[in-house]
Amino acid sequence: MEIRFDLNGEKVRVEVPAHWTLLRLLREKLGLTGTKEGCGIGECGTCTVLLEGVPVNSCLVMAPKVEGKKVETVEGLGTRDSLHPLQKSFIDHGAVQCGFCTPGILMSSKALLDRNPRPTKEEIKDAIAGHLCRCTGYHQIIEAVEEASKSLKE
Repeated sequence: MEIRFDLNGEKVRVEVPAHWTLLRLLREKLGLTGTKEGCGIGECGTCTVLLEGVPVNSCLVMAPKVEGKKVETVEGLGTRDSLHPLQKSFIDHGAVQCGFCTPGILMSSKALLDRNPRPTKEEIKDAIAGHLCRCTGYHQIIEAVEEASKSLKE
């Protein structure tokens, strides 16, 4: 089936089987491998992308559900030459260890900062609560989001 949607600010038209997930569409059809598959059942948050600005587990969203909608992935955050403030802050605070969970956490953090540019520590914890990270212990991630919020304009 043909699906048309906005992906990281660009119009996309793609043919995929109706039974594919958004995760599979992004990785296998569009080559956007920043979005990772962790558990495949919506428990780990690794595959989080933004759908209409809301964090979703792309492993649970069927590809046809994005028809006519806006999807943002980690590839849309910044570039090598111009990192998003969240990306820079994650690097500066050592919030990236193995990096497997990082794209999903970045996307949930971006959604939080888009709706609340000055979140409290508790609000940051709530925003990333659905993400499992085995390396950082979360402390550096929370600090990185706090620091990034200071560099964003309201």
